[in-house]
Amino acid sequence: MCWAGRMTLGTFSILLMFVHAAAAACDFGPFPYRATGIVCRMTKPAALLLNQETAQVIQAAFRNAKFPNITGERSMRLLGRVAYGLSNIQVNDLSIERSEVELKEDNAIHISIKNVTAFFKGTLTYGYAGAWFLQLFHSVDFEIESSIDLQLNINLMCQKHQVAPDASDCYLTFHKLTLHLQGDKQPGWLKQLFTDFISFTLKLVLKREVCKEINAVAQTLTNFVLDLAAKFVRDKDIMVDISLASDPVIKTNYIESHHTGLVLYKNTSSVLSDSVFSPSLLTESRMLYFWLSEHSLSSLAAAAFLDGRLVLHLRGEKLQELLEMEDTEVQKKALQRIFQGTSYNDSVAKVWSLTQPQISLQPEGTVVRSLLAVEVSILLAGGEPLVALYMEKEVTVTIQATYAEKKLILQPVDSSVEIKVFKCTADPSGEDPSIQSFLQDRILVAGIPEVTSSIGSTLTSLMNSKGLDLFDIINPEIITRKGYAIVQLDFGFPSHVLLNFLEKSL
Repeated sequence: MCWAGRMTLGTFSILLMFVHAAAAACDFGPFPYRATGIVCRMTKPAALLLNQETAQVIQAAFRNAKFPNITGERSMRLLGRVAYGLSNIQVNDLSIERSEVELKEDNAIHISIKNVTAFFKGTLTYGYAGAWFLQLFHSVDFEIESSIDLQLNINLMCQKHQVAPDASDCYLTFHKLTLHLQGDKQPGWLKQLFTDFISFTLKLVLKREVCKEINAVAQTLTNFVLDLAAKFVRDKDIMVDISLASDPVIKTNYIESHHTGLVLYKNTSSVLSDSVFSPSLLTESRMLYFWLSEHSLSSLAAAAFLDGRLVLHLRGEKLQELLEMEDTEVQKKALQRIFQGTSYNDSVAKVWSLTQPQISLQPEGTVVRSLLAVEVSILLAGGEPLVALYMEKEVTVTIQATYAEKKLILQPVDSSVEIKVFKCTADPSGEDPSIQSFLQDRILVAGIPEVTSSIGSTLTSLMNSKGLDLFDIINPEIITRKGYAIVQLDFGFPSHVLLNFLEKSL
């Protein structure tokens, strides 16, 4: 969905993971908000937290930069022309003092990395160039000690309605560049001679290669985030289109991106043209916000129905637990007549949706309306299962959702049931009100909570299979309003996810 990156590259990568934003390079038409199904807003506190990951990404950029050999020559009095070559240049050590992040309304993320101390090592070959030949006669190991400030201005652009980062606006300022030969850190004529020769050229090479690698790392992280996002919002034949629906909004306190949120199922797609989104619906007090339209959630429910996922089977102890919640004579008689003395282990109850669920988001919760079927079958030895009970019921339930301990919890707070069809072998005429009354009570008291709990567990398992449980989600709130829902939270980022990816990819 919204995906974001590290505000330094660390921040930049997660900014992409949570924001998935882009600049005005795509044509969204005159009314882009009307096609917005999902919105993500990441605030400045989140950017400051993510900035702590800066060092790891910058170190990866320096470590993986491919420095070319540097060669040159210069005329010197008495010595003639002196030629030199630096080869096998690589980073030996690197540390970062601090980094700072600013969100600018010019659609850019400004990152200042202060006092990057880097040690480069390699081999210096030098000699004298004659008129007819070049004789290089000596090689020594060298180490370069440098102190650098790094300034990045990362622009977010839209290409094919997906984010495309541009980190080419990159500047290196050298406060120190000292050459040490053969481990000798005392000044000498050779060291001074070659420091003067190569310092300017070396600065240009370091700037070009480090900035090029940072841009490459940004592109790699973007691809990683986009692939991760695509996998997160897709399960088999059901997927959510998170293409950008409008230009991003970058303020000094937050970044906001807007996505279509259209649900794609096989060869069909939902259509949204009347979104109720407005930026004023979101605040800035939490780190991360997701705004979800009623249309997107309803379309997901429709796709789940078409894919045959809204089915629940109950048997054995679970079935017994739901039906025998009260030890009364009415209960015993009703169950004895329905199951005809058969063990719960030899029975199975199937609950499924006959029609596409209708989703309505309201201040009191998510209102779900659907026509459900319940079938209880008795498994006879050596024969076909006997359908002891079949009923169709129209159910309306209001659900409040919470997320705690890495689990999605769906709690029904109000519900009603109207039986439309009732067939029972124990009551062929349907004239015994005691069985229907007992079943209606069980549906309200136990059946609906069991179904919602099962859906919550299934959704939790699905989200965790996409890696949601790797994140430290802090004090999440799920708020419903007329026509939309808002998920707001603070979070912690699992550094090892990014580091493992960088180790494998760079």
